[in-house]
Amino acid sequence: MDEEQARELLEFLHLDTRPDLKGQATGYILGLTGNVEGRTLLAGRPDFLEALLLLTGDRSLAVVKDSYHSLINLSVAVATHGVVAKELPVLLHRLLDPGYAFADQVCTLLSNLSREEGTCRQVFQAVQQEGLGLARVVEAFCTEGYNKKAALHYLGPLLSNLTQLPETREFLLDRSRCVVQRLLPYTQYEASAIRRGGVIGTLRNCCFEYKYHEWLLGAEVDLLPFLLLPLAGPEEFPEAEMERLPVDLQYLPQDKQREKDPDIRKMLLEAVMLLTATKAGRQLVKEKGTYLVVRELHQWETEPDVQAACEKLIQVLIGDEPEPGMENLLEVKIPEDVEERLQHLDREEERQQGQQETQSKGPGAQMGSSGLSR
Repeated sequence: MDEEQARELLEFLHLDTRPDLKGQATGYILGLTGNVEGRTLLAGRPDFLEALLLLTGDRSLAVVKDSYHSLINLSVAVATHGVVAKELPVLLHRLLDPGYAFADQVCTLLSNLSREEGTCRQVFQAVQQEGLGLARVVEAFCTEGYNKKAALHYLGPLLSNLTQLPETREFLLDRSRCVVQRLLPYTQYEASAIRRGGVIGTLRNCCFEYKYHEWLLGAEVDLLPFLLLPLAGPEEFPEAEMERLPVDLQYLPQDKQREKDPDIRKMLLEAVMLLTATKAGRQLVKEKGTYLVVRELHQWETEPDVQAACEKLIQVLIGDEPEPGMENLLEVKIPEDVEERLQHLDREEERQQGQQETQSKGPGAQMGSSGLSR
């Protein structure tokens, strides 16, 4: 599409354009955003982005839907975030309007925007400045049927992205608010892997705040069983081992299924690993029979990166305690030369895994949970 064709197409992207022509134009643009070349072309055109944002307020539901889906596809590119972020106040009010029919599309768009830390902070600030607050977002997420016209599953990834920021983690972990406790049941939410994975990503990010570990592992929150139960299968243990497990993990039924999504299993393991960062956390995690669950998972697991996460956690669970002064693993300073060697080994491991995945998936493997819409 050359400049003259682009100008002609833009002429149809106005609220007062004849509906049939406007519908054809937005449908054509949606088609362009379905491939890399089209997305690259439009991502560098702020005028098209602004026109699509304007048309999300059109009277035609078909035009609105196509405009949102185009923006969702385009928002995979960071280059689009600056323009879209200008409309954050409008988008956030639509998201939390219980009667807004396109709240799911808004939710997916905001989830894409918040993946990058810079725009994530803009989203967080807009939530606070608009008087909505994170409390409203959590309320919408945790209220079944909050919007009768939208499932709002992508609020999970949105919350997960927002917990990149210390401010969000501090809010969720505020003991007086009891917010994190409201999220725990969604680790077993079967109706949507998007919502389930978003919550588990949120909990994992919160586990970086090691000063809260004893509280998270204590009776007030009791986080560990919610992380281990999705990883547990139907295995039977000897009585002595069974008694070491949290009550919720004892005598599981023969049809007990593990979490199906390997990415979610990996995040669960990473969350448990983070909880072992401090001496007190390691002791509590070990006392709850975590090793037994992870050992059985490792024998069952077939995904290489999840197996590797199991092995790293097992090393911590059965290994000796670190030397005095190094008990907090998140605060240990690694010498630069050692860190460089470790990073090189990580890159080599990722390269090998990437080769294995390419061989197994072949061409045409779809993108993950980037929020790409068709």
